[in-house]
Amino acid sequence: MATVQTGAAADVKVLTAGAFKQVVVAVVPEFEKATGHKVVVDNDTVGGLTKRIEGGDTFDVVVLTPAAIDELTKKGKIVDGSKAVLARVGVGVMVKAGAPAPDISSVEAFKRALIAAKSVAYIDPASGGSSGIYVANLLEKLGIADQIKPKAKLKQGGYVADLIKAGEAELGIHQISEIVPVKEVTLVGPLPAEIQNYTTYAAGISAGTKESEAAKALIRVLSGPAAAAVLKEKGMDRP
Repeated sequence: MATVQTGAAADVKVLTAGAFKQVVVAVVPEFEKATGHKVVVDNDTVGGLTKRIEGGDTFDVVVLTPAAIDELTKKGKIVDGSKAVLARVGVGVMVKAGAPAPDISSVEAFKRALIAAKSVAYIDPASGGSSGIYVANLLEKLGIADQIKPKAKLKQGGYVADLIKAGEAELGIHQISEIVPVKEVTLVGPLPAEIQNYTTYAAGISAGTKESEAAKALIRVLSGPAAAAVLKEKGMDRP
C-alpha cells in the first residue's frame, strides 16, 4: 500500500454493516501504518446503523447499502457526492466441515437438497437481516416454504455457521462472506445464478466529520487495489 499524505494524524470512526467489517479490519493496519491515522471500527446491521445515524451517532465513514447511503444523504447526514461503491456479496450454502456436500448446481438440485436436509438454517427474517428476508421469499417462490418451515433453524443475527458447526442444523444458507471465515464449516457453493441475490456495499462520508481528508483516504484504500485481494479472500468481489 502506498503512503497516503493526508496531513496531521486523525482518529477516523468507521461504522460498517456486519458483512463488510472483516474487510475494513483487514486493511486498517496497513492504512494506519501508511498514514499515521487511527481507525476505530463499529458494526451493526444496515437497519441498525441507519437508525443510529438518524438518531445522532457521530462517525467519519460509514459502509452501508447504496440505497441506505442515498437516503442518509437526502437527510443531510452524508456528504453529497461522497458515495463510493465498494463490493458485493452473494448468498451461499454450507455444511459442517467433513460432511457430504449436496448438489446445488441447478435450481432443481438446490430444491432437492433443501427438501432432503434434516434441518435448514438461515437468518431470521424478522431480525432484518437481508439474506434471511431473501431466503424466506425464495422458499415461497420455489414452492417449498411449507416443507422447510417445520425444520428451519432461524438465527437472530450473527453467523448462521454457528448453528452448523454446533450440529444444530445440517444445511445453512447465508452470505458467502459470513461463511468463508468459519473454519468448522464448508462452503458448498453459491446459489445457482438464476436465484442468486447480491448485497452491494458502498461507503459515504459524514456531513459532520472534522476529518474529511482522512475519511477520503480510507475510502480510496477500500475502493482501490489494496482491498481487492482482501475482498476475494473474504468471499466478496467488485460490483
